[in-house]
Amino acid sequence: MKTEHLITVREFCVYHNVDNTFINSLQQAGLVSVMIKSNDTFIPETELQKLEKMISLHQLDINVAGIEAITHLLDRMEQMQQKLIGMHNRLRIYEEE
Repeated sequence: MKTEHLITVREFCVYHNVDNTFINSLQQAGLVSVMIKSNDTFIPETELQKLEKMISLHQLDINVAGIEAITHLLDRMEQMQQKLIGMHNRLRIYEEE
């Protein structure tokens, strides 16, 4: 992965006013992936939106376990929505006949 698509954890934490241990806790819980290059830890650009949502939850005083549970439930809801859309599209085929 190219470094221009990576943001250092240090810069991200300063910008969002969070401690880097929070990012480490999320990474250890498997909620976010980070990369280590040249003795520095980076966040891939693809993880930013998800990570910013987690920071919003953290600012509401929700701990990492709570964030993990909320994230799991939101992922399940998204999967269910995708299934529902797929079923709706399949049903539409029979309605048009």
